[in-house]
Amino acid sequence: MTGLLSKNALREAARQKRSLLSPAEIEGKSTRICTALAGILDGMDPIMVYVSKPREVDTRRLIGQLIVSRKKIVVPVIEKETRTLRLSYLDRISDLVESTFQVPEPIGHELPADSRDIKGVIVPVLAFDRNGTRLGYGAGYYDRFLSAHPHMAKIGLAFACQEFDEIPADGNDIGMDIIITENGIIRCDCRYEDINYRPQLNTLK
Repeated sequence: MTGLLSKNALREAARQKRSLLSPAEIEGKSTRICTALAGILDGMDPIMVYVSKPREVDTRRLIGQLIVSRKKIVVPVIEKETRTLRLSYLDRISDLVESTFQVPEPIGHELPADSRDIKGVIVPVLAFDRNGTRLGYGAGYYDRFLSAHPHMAKIGLAFACQEFDEIPADGNDIGMDIIITENGIIRCDCRYEDINYRPQLNTLK
């Protein structure tokens, strides 16, 4: 026995912590997180970004800004039957509609993207530790996707209240290269797949 909480117990604890954040706190913290993220995305194009659902770090404003700056944005589309992610370029925020698991997706406006072109992926995080171990919602969509595409830089977004001392991990769990919270950028102990990416990771003061 390790004394660690189970993954499901950690997920529930993380949800409870996150639920205590007010809408104003979520907006303010999300702005700080996405500002830090925008500062390290130079040279990462195309970039895959999750589209936030309620109570997650809000990425919609960032996505809009990246589209305006003409960066190529790829978003995931959930394939529930096969438990995989389909990829689509996103040209307009207005193309997003709430879909599977409340996740906004460009249903009816998909522009297929090739995963081999993607330089980095922005991942939603439910709970994390400073080794880069990430807990998602339990379905394993991102772990399977990242395992199949190890060339991508892996960036997790979370609120600081979602950090735990240690998250249990197994062979199916894919760690993050960095995690960004409203308190700054956390360098993790995972191996960097893209040697040109690491020098861009400047810890916020």
